[in-house]
Amino acid sequence: MRFSTPLLLALPAIAAAQQQKPLGETVQSWFNKAKSYIPTAAQEPIAASAAKVAAANVTPLTNSNWEEVLSPSTTSPGQGPETWMVFVSGGNKTCYGRCGKVEEAWNETAALFAADPSAPHLAYLNCDKEAILCATWAANPPTVWHIQRPVAQADQSTPATTIHIVGLNTTTTTAQELVQIHTQKTYEKRPVYEGAFHPFDGYLAKFFLNKPAGYAIFAFSQIPSWAFMIGISMFSRNIM
Repeated sequence: MRFSTPLLLALPAIAAAQQQKPLGETVQSWFNKAKSYIPTAAQEPIAASAAKVAAANVTPLTNSNWEEVLSPSTTSPGQGPETWMVFVSGGNKTCYGRCGKVEEAWNETAALFAADPSAPHLAYLNCDKEAILCATWAANPPTVWHIQRPVAQADQSTPATTIHIVGLNTTTTTAQELVQIHTQKTYEKRPVYEGAFHPFDGYLAKFFLNKPAGYAIFAFSQIPSWAFMIGISMFSRNIM
């Protein structure tokens, strides 16, 4: 059986035709049904096509662009907060080579959200490539950061940015679970993040210390373990 790679690109149109049902309730059934007709050996083009869709709909975050990217695009006080889903992933260094399945699920999620006008903004953070930014956020893969960025009010005050961090299982996470983070608000099962490393409202961010802290943590992480052992040995000898 031959498989045409445009099949996945046509899936968003199917979702659009079923707008009378919540996307979270229909995505699993029709997506899995489409894949069930495809032999396992022929499913690699699906992942490739999903990756192409994700590349077109997901914004990569870097240490130099994240503040601009995640800034609200509107300045109207009447508008509600802008919602972002940031997928934090990694490779062999930060995810120990176990994020591949979650990456595939995320790419499928991006393809599904492409047909949903109410979908959140999507962003991607690779901790192998952006280690300093991950240190600045104290972010660990694989996770999804559900972020709601408010706009300034009429009195120029800015409400707090709400963040929920959703941990992902490296072996069982599916596109349906990722979609439901938004459509069924499953992120609310996680507590609101209010730690010192909160990118926008944390203690470090308020005093402009989050970036220096990120560089310091990154530099510290680059010190090899044997150097610590030598330092401890020398320190103990000086004490004795």
